[in-house]
Amino acid sequence: MIYSLSSGNQSELPIFTVQCFSENANLQHLLFIFLLLIYLIIILGNTVVITTITLSSKLHTPMYMFLGNLSFLDISYSSTIFPKLLHMVYTQQKTISFTGCIIQLYFFILCVCTECFLLTIMAYDRYVAICYPLHYTLRMSLKHCVRLIVGVWTVGFLDPLVFSLLTANLSFCSSHHIDHFYCDLIPLLKITCSDTSTLESLIYVNSLAVGVSTFALLLFSYVYIIRTIRRIRSSQGRQKAFSTCISHLTCVIIFYGTSIGTYLRSKVSYDHLQDSFFALLYIALVPMINPFIYTLKNKEFKRELNLSRKLTTRSLAKFI
Repeated sequence: MIYSLSSGNQSELPIFTVQCFSENANLQHLLFIFLLLIYLIIILGNTVVITTITLSSKLHTPMYMFLGNLSFLDISYSSTIFPKLLHMVYTQQKTISFTGCIIQLYFFILCVCTECFLLTIMAYDRYVAICYPLHYTLRMSLKHCVRLIVGVWTVGFLDPLVFSLLTANLSFCSSHHIDHFYCDLIPLLKITCSDTSTLESLIYVNSLAVGVSTFALLLFSYVYIIRTIRRIRSSQGRQKAFSTCISHLTCVIIFYGTSIGTYLRSKVSYDHLQDSFFALLYIALVPMINPFIYTLKNKEFKRELNLSRKLTTRSLAKFI
């Protein structure tokens, strides 16, 4: 039987089965604990970043506003995938409904698109701060930053609509097994009976329009940043200027190195093990290490974090 949302006389929708890494039952509990620890670290680390930035008035600057949004996005990233994945690993019921699959697909594409633009804006912020420090207050005013953030999230919410609607109207007659640990476009295209040429073309166009174009803007920003840093006479000044960019640059390399390589390929060259590994990097590794990358050597953030911790401890002591 062919299941499709576009069929008026078919009310039943498929139930997909998902490939959740190892099939060895003895490893499932260890896998569950491992994934749960990753998810808890992601939630805890990024929540600390958001809370510290929100409570500290000294951190209400463009750079930390963007960092707070990145932390919220990282929580959204992991929460799109991990709760369902943990449930499937723990219960061994490795299924997901058709509606749940489309919803997961929509929010996953939303997060990918939003992070591309957000990382680009963060690079622009560093570009203005280093190349045009006297104009920074004017170019990166609070009103301008809010507009940029609203624009990024608006594009993020709109971008997945076409893909989700087209995927929702595909027919799945040969198989309902998704060879991946979550609902993604390429694995779904491999098991559909419908013509996917239009959808595949849109994936390439969108990858170029969003992924490659934002990466090009990032490179453009860093070319000028590095050129400006090299002109700084003191080695201490060069080191200080570059240290404000190294965290962002590290995140960019990991994110784009894994995501662009995954989506700029056809469904024919799809490899489950390779794509699962890359997916884990930008779904688990990047959100997990981002709070540490951005705050580990940030003296200003650590000072405000220690201050917030002391104030919280005092408040709890008075309350008790």
